[in-house]
Amino acid sequence: MAAAEFLSPEAAAAAGVGPVRQQQHPGEAAWRAVVGWLGFLLQILLQIVRGTPSSWAHLLSFLGLRHPLLSAAPPQPSPSPSPSVAFVRLPSEAPADASSTGPPPPLRRLTVVLDLDETLVCAYESSSLPAALRAEAVEAGLHCFDMECISAEKDAEGSQRVNRVTVFERPGLHEFLQRTSEFADLILFTAGLEGYAKPLVDRIDAHNRFCHRLYRPSTVTTEYREHVKDLSCLSKDFHRIVLVDNNPYSFLLQPLNGIPCLTFSAGQPVDDQLMGVIFPLLKHLSLQNDVRPALYETFHMPEWFQRHGIPQIDQAA
Repeated sequence: MAAAEFLSPEAAAAAGVGPVRQQQHPGEAAWRAVVGWLGFLLQILLQIVRGTPSSWAHLLSFLGLRHPLLSAAPPQPSPSPSPSVAFVRLPSEAPADASSTGPPPPLRRLTVVLDLDETLVCAYESSSLPAALRAEAVEAGLHCFDMECISAEKDAEGSQRVNRVTVFERPGLHEFLQRTSEFADLILFTAGLEGYAKPLVDRIDAHNRFCHRLYRPSTVTTEYREHVKDLSCLSKDFHRIVLVDNNPYSFLLQPLNGIPCLTFSAGQPVDDQLMGVIFPLLKHLSLQNDVRPALYETFHMPEWFQRHGIPQIDQAA
């Protein structure tokens, strides 16, 4: 062994020998390194338990790694929750029903109530009809037929009288009934007696397009007129029902449901009321939820009655 190993630092310096390092046991150095690692890892674990956001960054940095999410700016602290109970704000209006987004429900069929005499046809006692008038009407294109009907009057012997009448059909009658029945329920309502009207309607309605027939006994008498046709005997709902009549007083009780038409006669054979005027209007009304606003705008029947001395009559909505 060299002598310098036994000299103190001062003696070695005096003797000209360089400083000598103190020797360290290899096992002790390894133990110190392990303890250092364990202490560092313990600190990291404590920070993780405490929820320190930078703990993972320290650990990855110590390991020589970098996580892209940790390189961004630290997240801002969220505001403290309100002490009140949290709730979802409701909309100011109730949400529309899912069914409202679909197609509207189909409208129920329109009810069209039709007068008979001077609206669909005109009739004359055959014995009193001038031959010239008949010839002119037929030449102009009117279709006519003769029929027998039971009269309300009785003969001298007390037997029921049978009258012979000549009936002229209004131009477009059969087409009107056929096409209107495609979107509406047709009802005949006449102030005529059944003995006269029934066989007549049997002739013009061979296809049974009328679903119901009403005669004079179904009319009512009011303070102002007789033989008024009260639609309430057919329906209490007046949204989808109309009455076509050449006599405006017929719909005195429901003026907002009336459709006045020109009077038909054999002396005026050129006529387009049914297909040219009434049918297009009915087709339009068949698309309305309520026919009364459109009819009021067209005819203003309440004002018409007032001008003729009949005050407005209250009726069910």
